[in-house]
Amino acid sequence: MNKIFDHQLMAERIESLKAGFLAGLCLTVAFFLTTLVNNLVLATNFDQLASLATGSFNLQWLVSAGIVCFCGLLFGVTYRYIIRSDKNPQLKAGGVLAFGLVRGLTQVEVGLSDSKSVLPFVVLGVESILWFALAAFFLDTAMQLGWIKPFQSK
Repeated sequence: MNKIFDHQLMAERIESLKAGFLAGLCLTVAFFLTTLVNNLVLATNFDQLASLATGSFNLQWLVSAGIVCFCGLLFGVTYRYIIRSDKNPQLKAGGVLAFGLVRGLTQVEVGLSDSKSVLPFVVLGVESILWFALAAFFLDTAMQLGWIKPFQSK
């Protein structure tokens, strides 16, 4: 029988897609909320964080939202395989930090080379870690409730 159409393999792929969609949704919602907080609170009350204001919703904002959603999808699929059916908190934290730090430190690097103040980019970096932690929380909850099946170690 062709392995591509193996029933168990297809079931694993579907569970991974479910995890990816949930994480993508979580990161997108977190992106909207943090953008709102950045615009209404941080950018208006702290002069050093004024660059966090996005102004209006434009093409750049939509592209950013799309990238965030795609990052969430990749995180969800990968997180499911990272944690498997283990109860190891280091694996969970490591997955969150790996994705959060890669995204966050990239923003800090851009800030160092492109701006007078790196503080807004540090805020964005911390937000990235929080986004992935939130997605991990919802993925863990969905797995505990049986909505998504954890990857079974062989």
